[in-house]
Amino acid sequence: MGYTGRVRTFDVVVLGAGSAGENLASALAEAGRSVALVASGLVGGECPYLACMPSKALLRSAEVRSLARAAASLGATSRPLELDDDESAWAAAVARRDEVARHQDDRDSADAVGRQGVTLVRGRGRVSGPGTVEVDGDELGWSELVVATGSRAFLPPIEGLDSVATWTSDQALTSPERPRSLAVLGGGPVGCELGQAYARFGVAVTLVESAPRVLPNEEPRIGEHLGAALEADGVTVLTGTTVAGARAEAGRVRLDLEGAGAPVVAERVLVATGRRPEVDDLGLERLGIEAGERGLELDERCRVVGQDHVWAAGDVTGVAPFTHTANYQARVIATNLLGGDAVTDYRAIPRAVYTDPQVGAVGLTAEAARAQGIDVASAAFPVGETARAASEASGEGCLVLVADRRRGVLVGASAVGRHADEWIGQATLAVRAEVPLSTLLDVIQPFPTFSEAYFPALQDLADG
Repeated sequence: MGYTGRVRTFDVVVLGAGSAGENLASALAEAGRSVALVASGLVGGECPYLACMPSKALLRSAEVRSLARAAASLGATSRPLELDDDESAWAAAVARRDEVARHQDDRDSADAVGRQGVTLVRGRGRVSGPGTVEVDGDELGWSELVVATGSRAFLPPIEGLDSVATWTSDQALTSPERPRSLAVLGGGPVGCELGQAYARFGVAVTLVESAPRVLPNEEPRIGEHLGAALEADGVTVLTGTTVAGARAEAGRVRLDLEGAGAPVVAERVLVATGRRPEVDDLGLERLGIEAGERGLELDERCRVVGQDHVWAAGDVTGVAPFTHTANYQARVIATNLLGGDAVTDYRAIPRAVYTDPQVGAVGLTAEAARAQGIDVASAAFPVGETARAASEASGEGCLVLVADRRRGVLVGASAVGRHADEWIGQATLAVRAEVPLSTLLDVIQPFPTFSEAYFPALQDLADG
């Protein structure tokens, strides 16, 4: 359902049709509100077409290929399997990736929001004044405005980087190209995931991270374990390393490093150094709204600070760059716009990295907890010592628990190990509900599962 009129007024105008905007618009329309959803990109946003879904599809193909190589050692065959060459396997993986990502075709999503009563307006929306938004010459009136414009990748200020062959993650996850060598800038979740995926299809990958380890915002032991796993897959991991400059050299890219380190040379550079809130050229200044470096500042109800009728959700808020955060904020806004009184609680937003092994985390690290003045108790247990790890030959891993000693509750947990993104869920609930440590210690964990790692770590907390 498209909008072609020159002027029309709505109860709510939503700028941005990503996960938050799409879900919020649908919920409000189903409740009887008149809603315009302004989409400058694909309906559904980055996640289904350019980020979450294509990357997880590619990672799954890479994981299965790795398991197939290990089939004989796992007792699945009596001799090594004969696999396609890397180039042929890559083509098959890309075909599946693009199928999962629906070939960046959002027509089904657009039709779905239309059936729910949402007026979909294609184009770039800008606030033209209090109560109005302009979209390619058409004007939309609103009583409530929701900004859900997401974020965009950015190039770090490295001399020459803007003149060489680079990819953002969006470009990497839509390109069929398999470079023979790839330099990945950034050891966060995206850099680790895509670095491992390409390496498992025979690409010579060098990952460069300025911090002392990959995943520098997680517990040190988590990053150390994952870094070792990446190196086992053939990724050259350069931590504590800064790129001084980039230039083209004989058809490839040369990255010069700070200090005496040898330059990194690769066919292409994948820039995975972060994203910025998409707040430029939205006309928000006409409402007296000035975005900070991290995005739009919200109150606890997801209303933009200083505004009575302007709300925001998703990456544009800078709270936590996850689809599930965006969806949570959308639910809070929907409740409030429909007459309820919902407030946000961000203490237990789960974080996941879909490498092999996976990483799951929630709440505070020990360092962050101490910075907040919490009397920290911390304990760890090697996941590789669980019976499930032995049966799966899944290698190393680690669970780290962080507790508030005074209150006797968990305030954080981090894990690296097979399916850690799933079994971190009970820690997420424990942090959110402030479940007493004594109750957690009394939980019966099924045998044999990776979640058995919780008991000895909790026992250490109890003994300490």
